[in-house]
Amino acid sequence: MRRHIWVGAVIALAVALPVAARAEVVDITWDAAGRFERQLTVAPGKFAEVCGKLNPPADVQWQFSGNVPLNFNIHYHEGKAVKFPAKQDDVAKGSGKLGVKMQQDYCWMWTNKSDGDVKMSFSLQKR
Repeated sequence: MRRHIWVGAVIALAVALPVAARAEVVDITWDAAGRFERQLTVAPGKFAEVCGKLNPPADVQWQFSGNVPLNFNIHYHEGKAVKFPAKQDDVAKGSGKLGVKMQQDYCWMWTNKSDGDVKMSFSLQKR
């Protein structure tokens, strides 16, 4: 009987671990006013990434804040190269404007290098 309980606990743990270990990747879904907002919790050692295709000419005003500093960047890919229109390390909040000069999938990314959960919120406004 104890063996069945132990095996059941191991299986439950194995199923739960991949879910807990995942980073969060979110597709941008603009509302009618061209806005996208979200609140996220970033686990220790993990990241949250928000991505969407943007076409020129467009500007995106962005801002974020977290309860603990994070590493932040906006990036896109050109072949195997990664380009960073914005990059800041160890910041609890930030804001700026992304000027879209070429059609790309742009990603806003926050990485949690701390040993605890980080609660954060952000907003993007397309103009």
